[in-house]
Amino acid sequence: MRDDSDTLIHDPDGGMPRLLAIMRRLRDPDTGCPWDIEQTFSTIAPYTIEEAYEVADAIEREAWDELKGELGDLLLQVVYHAEIGAERGLFDFPSITDAISDKMVARHPHVFGDENREKSAADQTRDWETIKAAERAERARGGVLDDVALNLPALMRAEKLQKRAARVGFDWPGVDDVLAKITEEARELAEARTHLSAEKVAEEMGDLLFVMANLARHLQVDPEEALRSANRKFTRRFAYIEAQLAGSDRRPEDSDLAEMDALWDRAKAEGL
Repeated sequence: MRDDSDTLIHDPDGGMPRLLAIMRRLRDPDTGCPWDIEQTFSTIAPYTIEEAYEVADAIEREAWDELKGELGDLLLQVVYHAEIGAERGLFDFPSITDAISDKMVARHPHVFGDENREKSAADQTRDWETIKAAERAERARGGVLDDVALNLPALMRAEKLQKRAARVGFDWPGVDDVLAKITEEARELAEARTHLSAEKVAEEMGDLLFVMANLARHLQVDPEEALRSANRKFTRRFAYIEAQLAGSDRRPEDSDLAEMDALWDRAKAEGL
C-alpha cells in the first residue's frame, strides 16, 4: 500500500516537497539506497563542488538547455546536506532557507530596510563587506583570515586572503611594488631550480603564483576569469594548429615545435 510520501514522490508536479521526500527515502536506513545511506558531509562535499563547476561550465558555454539540469544537480547537493544535518539534529532544509533569507534581508538594508537605494554597485559591495565583517565579529571568529574557506580553488582563495589582509592595512601601496615583488619571486624560483630541492622549487612556484594573484587584485582583474580566458584562448589556438595539420593528414605528434609555433602565430594573427 502506497502512503502519502509515495504519492508525493511520484507526483511530477511535487516541486520542492517531492525532492525532500525523495532524499528522505533514499537515506532511509531500512528501505533506502545502500550507497546513499553511507554518505556523510565529507563524502558528499566533493560532489557539491563538482556540481557547482558544472553549473558554471554550462553558463560559460551558454548551454541553456543543460543549465536547468545542472542547477537541479546542485540543488540536490543542498538537499543531501540538509537531510544529513536533520538526521544528526544539526539543522534541516527549512532552517537553511530561513538562515539565508535572514542573511539576505540583513545584508540589503537599502532594499528591505530604510537605507537609501541611491548607491552604486561598488558602494553596495563595500557595505556588504562591512556587514560581513560585523557578522564575523559577532561570531567571535579569531583571526582576520580564519573564515576564508579552505576548499576554494587555490587562485580564488589567494585573492580572498589578500583582500581580507588588505582591509586591515597589510598590503603593498601600489602596482609597482607588486611588480617588483614578482621580479624578486621569479628570481628566487630560478635560483631554486638551479640549486635547491624539488620541494623548494614548488614552494617558490607557489610564492610567485600568490604574488601574481595579488597583482590581479591591484589591477582590479578577476584572476580566475583571466586564467579561464587564457585557457579558452589556448584551446582555440591549439585547435587551429590541429586543424591546419589535419589538412595534410597529420597530427601534432607528426609535426615539430617550429611548425606548430608558426601555426600558433598565424592563429594569433587571425584573431583567435
